[in-house]
Amino acid sequence: MVFSSSLFLFLFLPVVLVINYLLDKKYRNVFLLIASLFFYFWGEGILVAIMIASICFNYIFGVIIHYSKVKGFPIFSKAMLFIAVISNLSVLVYYKYFGFIVENILFFGASSTLKIPEILLPIGISFFTFQSLSYCVDVYKGETQVQKNPLDLGLYISLFPQLIAGPIVRYNDIEKQIASRRITKEDFAHGIEQFIRGLVKKIVFANSAAVVADSTFVISASELPTSMAWLGIISYSLQIYFDFSGYSDMALGLGRMLGFKFPINFNYPYISKSIQDFWRRWHISLSTWFRDYLYFPLGGSRTSLKNTYRNLFIVFLATGIWHGASWNFVVWGLFHGFFIIIERIGLNNFLKKSNEFIQRGYALLVVIFGWVFFRSEDLSYAVQYIKSMITITSGTDYSPLLEVDNYNLAVLICGVLLCMPIRIFLSQKISQIESNWRISKSLVYRRLKLFSLCIMFMLALVFCAMHIANDSYNPFIYFRF
Repeated sequence: MVFSSSLFLFLFLPVVLVINYLLDKKYRNVFLLIASLFFYFWGEGILVAIMIASICFNYIFGVIIHYSKVKGFPIFSKAMLFIAVISNLSVLVYYKYFGFIVENILFFGASSTLKIPEILLPIGISFFTFQSLSYCVDVYKGETQVQKNPLDLGLYISLFPQLIAGPIVRYNDIEKQIASRRITKEDFAHGIEQFIRGLVKKIVFANSAAVVADSTFVISASELPTSMAWLGIISYSLQIYFDFSGYSDMALGLGRMLGFKFPINFNYPYISKSIQDFWRRWHISLSTWFRDYLYFPLGGSRTSLKNTYRNLFIVFLATGIWHGASWNFVVWGLFHGFFIIIERIGLNNFLKKSNEFIQRGYALLVVIFGWVFFRSEDLSYAVQYIKSMITITSGTDYSPLLEVDNYNLAVLICGVLLCMPIRIFLSQKISQIESNWRISKSLVYRRLKLFSLCIMFMLALVFCAMHIANDSYNPFIYFRF
């Protein structure tokens, strides 16, 4: 079940919202846990057992880690944390990477008896595993209280708005909200607005860009003219941004409607002035997770420059591997890590002296070239695709242009503009203009404005619903991570 489906929009979500609102507060956590497990079961079937096992084992780990430390057995507590980390990572490695490991063993000829196993990948396993890990680590460090109620911990790990593709929420971010939360009219209205905004990002912008990107990446890279190679990767850059940020907006909106406030996951990453800046704006919950639970424990930048660069290399290697069992993701992660290190070595000094156009242009080009590795099926295709981008090729396949009708062209142009904080700029300008209008302070004007906004969002919802009913839309990209 995905957010952008008729089943979710018009059955699951309304039922959950109504029951959650009508229930006494003391029963809401249990109800949301059941609803979240059902949500996962609907799409994953028996694999929901992995989720339930994760909840049970991490509850036990958390309790033992906490009480062994409180009772004066810090070594045992540390040992249990080690077992918790290894156990969580082992499950992740088995389901996500075991086939990749066996494939590479066979490729290098180290064994002739192994066969590549067919293992179903539980959707969202990277996300809920990282949440479980952060909980155990934070309990050990004393940065969060141990959860003594297994149902409440289960709700934290399985909460359906952010279960499948994040954001990765720390337990102490929503600890108090799990214990007690209020659903105000303002929060509920804000949640609806943010959810619809995310739905529009997915249905209108991401899916339209996906049509062009997919039609490009099925063509042999050597057959692509330079212009088509750029059209394809720009479309994919728009697709992945609107797809993932759209999901995050929907998750934040759903959380708000249920009384939770999740941290933002995107902050206009395509206007970044450096790759360091990009990772402060893109998938913020993941980059901060690696910073706090891998980069800092390795020593961060508090050690020698050599060790700092080593730590950055490890972090971005892990970032690439986290995204998928493929050498393409490894190269993509190291590609970003290389530029992070180059910026620390001295490129940042040059960028700070340059104008914003050079800064933003450099960062955007690096990100776009990186997406080639992210999108391509294998490294050889990615390398050939980049060749088609940077050289005048003899390719003659212009078929991706067939997908660029007037509607898609308009959507792509609007998508490029919306990658910039134009909405915030316009909102501020409108507020400034209204401040000079005496009529804007009247009750009639405020109600008319509110009514107009409601109509606009309702029309957007209807438009998206029509697309969902008529089209075979793409699932969210980050579901496979």
